[in-house]
Amino acid sequence: MSAGAPEAGAPVAVGLRTRYCGTPRAGDAGAVVSICGWVAHRREHGEHLAFVDVRDHTGLIQCVIDGSQRLRAEWVVRVTGTVRLRPEGTVNADLATGDVELGECTVEVLNEAEPPPLDLDGHQDTDEAVRLRYRYIDLRSTRMQRNLRLRAAVNAAIRHVMERQGFTEVETPLLWTPTPEGAREFAIPSRLQHGAFYVLPQSPQIAKQLTMVGGLDRYYQIARCMRDEDLRADRQFEFTQLDVEASFVTEGDVRSFITEAILEATAAATGARPEPPATLTWAEAIERYGSDKPDLRFGMELVDCTAVFSRTAFNAFRQPAVVAIRVPLAGEFGRSRLDALTERARGLGAKGLVWMRVRQAGESLELDSPVARFLSGDERAELASTTAAAPGDLLLLVAGEKRASCAVLGQLRADLGRPPVAAGPYRFCWVVDFPLFEGRDEDGDLVAAHHPFTMPHPEDLHLLRSDPLAVRALSYDLVLNGWELGSGSIRIHRADIQSEVFDALGISREEADARFGFLLGAFGYGAPPHGGFAVGLDRLVAILAGEENIREVIAFPKTQSGTDLMTGAPRPLGQRQLAELGIRVVEPPRRG
Repeated sequence: MSAGAPEAGAPVAVGLRTRYCGTPRAGDAGAVVSICGWVAHRREHGEHLAFVDVRDHTGLIQCVIDGSQRLRAEWVVRVTGTVRLRPEGTVNADLATGDVELGECTVEVLNEAEPPPLDLDGHQDTDEAVRLRYRYIDLRSTRMQRNLRLRAAVNAAIRHVMERQGFTEVETPLLWTPTPEGAREFAIPSRLQHGAFYVLPQSPQIAKQLTMVGGLDRYYQIARCMRDEDLRADRQFEFTQLDVEASFVTEGDVRSFITEAILEATAAATGARPEPPATLTWAEAIERYGSDKPDLRFGMELVDCTAVFSRTAFNAFRQPAVVAIRVPLAGEFGRSRLDALTERARGLGAKGLVWMRVRQAGESLELDSPVARFLSGDERAELASTTAAAPGDLLLLVAGEKRASCAVLGQLRADLGRPPVAAGPYRFCWVVDFPLFEGRDEDGDLVAAHHPFTMPHPEDLHLLRSDPLAVRALSYDLVLNGWELGSGSIRIHRADIQSEVFDALGISREEADARFGFLLGAFGYGAPPHGGFAVGLDRLVAILAGEENIREVIAFPKTQSGTDLMTGAPRPLGQRQLAELGIRVVEPPRRG
């Protein structure tokens, strides 16, 4: 590599700079270069010499300057100097540019700056409200630069692999019509049609199905979606998803498309392609992990112990199901910790929680528990065998309805064993064969588990009228380390099946026509069999970045109350704007 030439993969510098701050290396010694960036640190070395670290998004380099030069943190500068090796004993092994420095420097101040209100080195914890208020400064930090560039790499990899698989990128409208997808929508008043409203799309679900009717065959979009829901660590009003739909495909085809895209994106972000996803049915996930979004990075699988207590005299275990988990090496939990677990189980809906410490007693195991005396010797021995208990373990048992008991222990499993997001590895999992309906509402009507356009499993079509809650759906979720990344399904494209599902959901023909008649009308003009999927990219990138909160991978997020601290949004509109829109603001009704 010739002196002054950037290393392979480095951005090409143009304009005011000839090199980026993080790119000079020992092989560049003797080259005269110009860099631009922000002053990160200044260290005085006597009266006439100063060491100034200048930073841009590629990294940081030390510049040796005249000590009389006036410079402060975050001033914007252009430095021209000669690349030279650092003197012996001053090499900084923690820096990519730690072997070199810029000497004989000329400094041009491009802009001065106020002292920054937050720490950009990451050495001090800065209140998140301050970070969000000054997000334009926070974005300069190594953490945010890394996260947002990782996000860009994920998006680029996804676009590449989707194009490679024959998909066409199509942009769908942001001003849309209200849809029956369950979440609350943001309404946009029309200035030209007073009293009428658009909504911001919760997803491009209906629009992408219409592209299938239109013969586009394979559609994808990195889509912006909006939902007016309560916010939390993994949810924002605005979110981004990889949205996919394809014609003449099976469920396996769709999962294959998405698997390839996600594994490729993960490799682009981390440098290593993870192992392919495991596949579990919904029923298996609930029975083994107590959750339809299982974290496969650790064990502690649920164990069905119903048979162990089939003839028990202990009334608390004379229930439809008894389920247990074995917590390795937790047998020394104190009574306060065990009481807290019991309260946690009750808070999750269990009638109670039975705990048993596993101890060695001679050549056999002993179960130390307040309820041990109510169990027979055979029951205690069989329980230890069924759960593969070992000395020092803790057994936790919940009795009751099977699904509810599994759900309680599934949450306790996550509470006790789930590693941090940053711990890795990346364990993807497909969960398939979800129920078509998740229960009934207050009126006795069935409730769709996903959306009303999900195709029932062909083997279960005959159960739609006689036993609808037993009907499986051709739907599938992708899970990563306990986070649901997205959902998809094969869609209903036949009018007769769609009518049966509407009937089961209590949706009349009139209501169906009013809510999504344009979609049903389009299906009458030759809708092909089709299916699709949507991946939440904010969640995916957060996990790949090792972040617990998706706000850390979004350039300009909202707070948990939905406020933009930087701009002050949302703000009231002026009376003139309200009048143009035909809107009058009234006080909300008082609660209670």
